[in-house]
Amino acid sequence: MTVSDWSDWLPRAVESADPETVAIWYLGCNGFVLKGSEGTTVFIDPYVGLGDPPRTVRMVPVPFDPEDVTEADAVLATHEHTDHVHGPSQAPILEHTGATFVAPDDSLSVAFDDEAWLDDYDLSEDQFEEVMEGDTIEIGEFTIHVEPAYDPDATHPVSYVFEHDSGTFFHGGDTKPSDEFDALGDRYDIDLGVLAFGTVANIADKETGEPVRTKWYNDENQVIEAANDLDFDRLLPSHWDMWKGMTSDPKVLHHHAKSFDAPRSLELVEIGDRVDL
Repeated sequence: MTVSDWSDWLPRAVESADPETVAIWYLGCNGFVLKGSEGTTVFIDPYVGLGDPPRTVRMVPVPFDPEDVTEADAVLATHEHTDHVHGPSQAPILEHTGATFVAPDDSLSVAFDDEAWLDDYDLSEDQFEEVMEGDTIEIGEFTIHVEPAYDPDATHPVSYVFEHDSGTFFHGGDTKPSDEFDALGDRYDIDLGVLAFGTVANIADKETGEPVRTKWYNDENQVIEAANDLDFDRLLPSHWDMWKGMTSDPKVLHHHAKSFDAPRSLELVEIGDRVDL
């Protein structure tokens, strides 16, 4: 069992917050928690695991224990990878809050088949909701649109667009630039968008252990290309802090973004930081 480096201050900060619009906390990796002005609380891709050392080594603190989360309406997964669907990170949140797990089919297969959440945790089948591209769901004060994502390392990735009275938030999971994004940029007025950013590293192959040149996330040019196609007002780069060898410096994105119409600004955060929509 992973134990938080930070005790329970972050879950308590979320619970006690009374945002005027939507408050968004960065959980490290690609995890976020959103809390709206009416109190609706949604987690996206929360992950408190340590990776699989020495292949993947966590480089940021574990910001909370899932058992300390007492308020959540839903947990959303963007795709089936371990740092996006992870029983020890997410099932206790569902168990203690009654929240709904919302995810595409291959992510649900991890929960049901690979990790057997229903056997290991006190959960019911009606806490799980399958979604696919084109779906729209209502969770409290949020209208959430399920949209395409392009992640060649995943089997069924999706992105999420959150619409709220105070603005629109986009979470792309680990997507790279996509031919779909121009149309999404026209369809939605995205105030704040999250895209995964990182570098290239030699990562040990799962089977042989030999180092393999690996690129899991957008580089500097790709992340700005995607943000420009999606016409973000504000770009929040994520994932750059997480894995040893994959870390990067998001400040360099100022140079890459300055000649493009979008994103109009960069929102650079560290694990535990809060921004508002």
